[in-house]
Amino acid sequence: MARDINRDIVLEFIRFRQPVSRVDLSRFSGLQPSTISAIVEDLIEERWVREGAVVRSGRGRPSTMLSVNDDLVTLALDIRPNQAIIAVVDLSGRFLSHETVMTASEPEAAIAKLVKRMRALCSRYPEKTFEGIGVSVPGRVDPVTHQLMMAPNLGWDGFDIKTALEKAMGLQVEIENDANACLLSELWFGRLEGVRNAVLIAVSEGLGAAILAGGQMHSGLNGMAGEFGHIPIDPKGPLCGCGQRGCWETVASSRAALQMYHRLSRRPQGNDARALLRLVQDGDPIALKAARAQAMALGRGLRLITAALSPEKILITGELTSCWEIYGPVIQRELEAGMLGGAAPQLATAGDGYLARLSGGAALLLQRHSHYHRSTHMARPPHLARAAKAGRKKRAKRQAPA
Repeated sequence: MARDINRDIVLEFIRFRQPVSRVDLSRFSGLQPSTISAIVEDLIEERWVREGAVVRSGRGRPSTMLSVNDDLVTLALDIRPNQAIIAVVDLSGRFLSHETVMTASEPEAAIAKLVKRMRALCSRYPEKTFEGIGVSVPGRVDPVTHQLMMAPNLGWDGFDIKTALEKAMGLQVEIENDANACLLSELWFGRLEGVRNAVLIAVSEGLGAAILAGGQMHSGLNGMAGEFGHIPIDPKGPLCGCGQRGCWETVASSRAALQMYHRLSRRPQGNDARALLRLVQDGDPIALKAARAQAMALGRGLRLITAALSPEKILITGELTSCWEIYGPVIQRELEAGMLGGAAPQLATAGDGYLARLSGGAALLLQRHSHYHRSTHMARPPHLARAAKAGRKKRAKRQAPA
């Protein structure tokens, strides 16, 4: 366990401070130089890290700088109702490309189309090594079977996305609820440093939540923890996709704002949530009214979060963050008014509203893939084993005293 923790620490320092030397890693982390050397050798052999330039200082031996291997990339897939977004993301979280694909409502047909587009995307980067596919979905995933247990807005309950993609693509696939994936992205890419208790609210067609408690992500016994969006707040309210009436997401989701806009404007339902946000940015009075009503419902519903979990920070993610100057003050006011006692948690946005779920999918794959490497001690194919052995000999010869 201690070695696993130390390995995570070293990899994080390399990712955030690259290029960095072994000496600096020891100084930053407080770990012994021998421990740093052993961990770095493992990371190089597993191809997470590679060596770069040799830097000579005024005194002492020259230092070989270390960086993450930018030839390793992941496919990130964000599945939404009627569409999905596919991206290629590197170890530093940079997007090399991304595209939106319209999908069928039937899961088998949708996956077939997505596989075709993912293969085409992979062919654009023949020099890269694809480590796998990280998938975020608007629903809850069984932690054992990896099947969708609850996805009322998607309608793919029980469909095994993981197995279907692994068979078609020949890559490791990791799948997770979109809110959990977004929270993992915040942790993986270092945007929650020092925070141990937080809740992330993902606003889209529905409303999801992810929980960080005591520095650990919490998903509950069966992966269902965080479904605050399906807690009824008005028994006489609109019918929710879960079968109940007046759930929080029926008044606070992007779909709820869009429905209010159509009702007030008496226009046919043709716009999507992003089109509504463009109207908000243009100052359309009906769109602004719908946005403020959504923001008020979001802020009032946060009392569920503060009363149940008392987090130090609440993060909001989703396309609505592009209009945070409209949404933020209203949510903040309602959050403060709903406190049972004490100061309100810090309120902030999480990442890019459009790309946050993709970053989360990539982080999900990278984290689990990294843990998989070290927990299974995977045997390398012969050509990679020979290359790793040759690399060790070369580094030992270069580092030997003259």
